Amino acid sequence: MAAAARSSAGEVLPPALGAVSEPPPLFDGTTRLYICYFCPFAQRAWVTRNCKGLREEIKLVGIDLQDKPAWYKEKVYPRGTVPSLEHDGKVTGESLDLIKYIDSNFEGPALLPQDPAKRQFADELIAYAGAFTKALYSPLTSQVDMSDDTVAALDKIEAALSKFSDGPFFLGQFSLADIAYVTILERVQIYYSHLRNYEIAKGRPNLEKYIEEMNKIEAYTQTKNEPLNLLDMAKRHLKIA
Repeated sequence: MAAAARSSAGEVLPPALGAVSEPPPLFDGTTRLYICYFCPFAQRAWVTRNCKGLREEIKLVGIDLQDKPAWYKEKVYPRGTVPSLEHDGKVTGESLDLIKYIDSNFEGPALLPQDPAKRQFADELIAYAGAFTKALYSPLTSQVDMSDDTVAALDKIEAALSKFSDGPFFLGQFSLADIAYVTILERVQIYYSHLRNYEIAKGRPNLEKYIEEMNKIEAYTQTKNEPLNLLDMAKRHLKIA
């Protein structure tokens, strides 16, 4: 389903481009972030772009993944996935790589700390984000109840949030590590509550506080979808009535 143009805290989002849409003028010197407005992986790059204050420097291009234009895979990003970033005559993809690329190659607040212990922990957390996502999504896609792996993954995150005491985030202060997880947590909190009658933050005070504090960060909340819209899309994907 194509996303119509909408406003995100003052930013007018362009309509998502589908199969009959013309491509933008590729490699004309404009830096473009290709995303799907509903994709948690693309949302990571979108949040990073907003946190760095790069609305003017990085233009958003919405892609309709349900009606994907052929030119996107043929001319922009051969893998055909989002997000991807058109910058300096080349295209970079894969969300966890891309958030680090945006942080390193553009002006704006640094999203990784200088402290070596925090930097190492950030690397460990970002490396684990893929396994965390798999552990949380697997019971949903296989339509089974809660698994031990799911509970263990949530408990691991709860423990990680207690490592540093100088703030409610993974490294104490907000960082790329939070961006790597929050868009997944945004969705699974909704899915497990409605589809499994399980509250992921119940009995996990660090995670509960983390979600509360993340929802105060405008650069993130600007990118959020309505919870019931996400739930409806998940039900369609999982073929749940």
